[in-house]
Amino acid sequence: MQNEDQENTKLYKIRHSLAHILAQAVLELRPGSKLGFGPPISDGFYYDFIFLAPITEDDFKEIEKKMKHIIKQRQPFKREDLIPDLALTRIDNMGEPYKKEYAKELIAKHNLKDLSFYTNGKFVDMCEGPHVEHTGEIDPGCFKLRSIAGAYWRGNSSNNMMTRIYAFAFETKEQLDAHVKAHEEALARDHKKLGKELDLFHVDEEIGKGLPLWLPNGTVIRDEIEKLMKELEFRDGYKRVSTPSLTKIGLYKKTGHLPYYKDGMFPFMDMLETTNEKGEEVRESYALRPMNCPHHHKIFSARLRSYRELPLRLAEYGNVYRYEDSGALSGLLRVRGMCMNDAHIYCTEEQIEDEFLKVMKMHEKVYNMLGLTNFWMRLSTWDPEDPKGKDKYVNDPGAWERTQNIVRRAMEKSGLPYKEVKGEAAFYGPKIDFQMKTVTGREETISTNQLDFAVPSRLDMSYVGADNQNHRPYVIHRAPAGTHERFTAFLIEHFGGAFPTWLAPIQVIILCVGETFENYGREIVEMLRENMIRAEMDDSSDSFNKKIRNNSKQKIPNILIIGEQEVNNQTVTLRRHGLQEQTAMKKEEFLAWVNEKIKTRALN
Repeated sequence: MQNEDQENTKLYKIRHSLAHILAQAVLELRPGSKLGFGPPISDGFYYDFIFLAPITEDDFKEIEKKMKHIIKQRQPFKREDLIPDLALTRIDNMGEPYKKEYAKELIAKHNLKDLSFYTNGKFVDMCEGPHVEHTGEIDPGCFKLRSIAGAYWRGNSSNNMMTRIYAFAFETKEQLDAHVKAHEEALARDHKKLGKELDLFHVDEEIGKGLPLWLPNGTVIRDEIEKLMKELEFRDGYKRVSTPSLTKIGLYKKTGHLPYYKDGMFPFMDMLETTNEKGEEVRESYALRPMNCPHHHKIFSARLRSYRELPLRLAEYGNVYRYEDSGALSGLLRVRGMCMNDAHIYCTEEQIEDEFLKVMKMHEKVYNMLGLTNFWMRLSTWDPEDPKGKDKYVNDPGAWERTQNIVRRAMEKSGLPYKEVKGEAAFYGPKIDFQMKTVTGREETISTNQLDFAVPSRLDMSYVGADNQNHRPYVIHRAPAGTHERFTAFLIEHFGGAFPTWLAPIQVIILCVGETFENYGREIVEMLRENMIRAEMDDSSDSFNKKIRNNSKQKIPNILIIGEQEVNNQTVTLRRHGLQEQTAMKKEEFLAWVNEKIKTRALN
């Protein structure tokens, strides 16, 4: 969504105008094509088309040539406002059925008195603008057609599939070239590409889309992150629990989750449980859980709690399942089965602020340890003016205002960057999303934290207070490391697959210059593995230089070279990933050095 300030910038006008120029060029080269939408985006623009015959990226050169020809013609952009009847007639004359559908919706929804059109050359498009004065204001070298993708009309999978052409666009060719170079470097870090090259995960059609198989190397990474989080949670007083991935549907009806999550759940399983006294079948519906919280709530309620037990922090790396449309699935970022770094903190109202602040600080510590610095938070609140408010949120204005103020105070005290967004809260309370700009240029939600003031009463959760009366707890939902799947995808791209020693699947690889030295090499492997260091020896038949190249491509952080001198002196020669320098040291000295790197979880 573009705001008014963005729309008035020169760059926005250039990108918007180039979208029209692209459509104009396509219609001249592919007569009979139909138009969808063509907006500016963060690094360029796109336009959606229905083609009579398929188009490929091999056609880009011809389209770009036509676009540059249009630019050189210095075609002016002329605006025209037409009353609805004339506007619809104009669109009919243009032969654009998708534009007409959208125009009729706009007129009816907003009671419009007119619709605006822009003309440049022989091309006419329904558009609000703004544009440059004429095409000659655009640097012919400032854009580059980028890729082709499928996109449903209006984003609805029940509509026709259109062909979307993406393009980069900036004010100058120099800016474009710099962005394209950065984009190509980012593509080299894509977690799907590196996941395959480094044997981290695999998606198999016979298992199912969105259900990644963790290979041994990838399992090491998720185990190390889980180990880190368990240590931090232990120090902060969390208690670990384990719960099943199935539950009866009735639990989600009680909590109120079902109306909000039903479309994102897998089909329910209707099962014969038993028979009643009359011999009639008693059936129950079960579901794969989309979240862990109701299970944890039941652990809290397994016995009556005292206020002296609060805050009670229950943690679990729990498996959850959410049905995603197949078109939305993407590597580890969007999956159907995931393992979440989940925890629920049960506390009194007076404890909320301190607990939320501790959660924020845990996030900050984890991200700093991993060198993740480009993050900020989004505080999502309820919107009392939303016409769907009573359906969208729990109807308790007092609780909303009270809890939002508590969370806001915690955010201010944390000193971490955040912005407030109205109308994006969870149905049961305010939430905080940790947003991160990835090295590949995406903005993604890396984790979510929520305050729940509603569900405890629905499940009749209570604790005995100092006054010997029953009281409702509040619940903080938190997941600093998100899910194994999404968090690992971030880390793969962040490190470009070159993980620090503590996180690397193989921490040390031993390369012997010749077979004569392999016995000593195996001694080194045994010594390291006795100290729980993931060490291996490359005893393949490849030449020594090829072994160096192969293991460098695998981005193993520490290569130990063993030759005659090392055997005679009982030393090793260390070569670090990405560095040409080599360092000779005693084997015991190397053991102490690598142990310290792992113990402190040092970044390379």
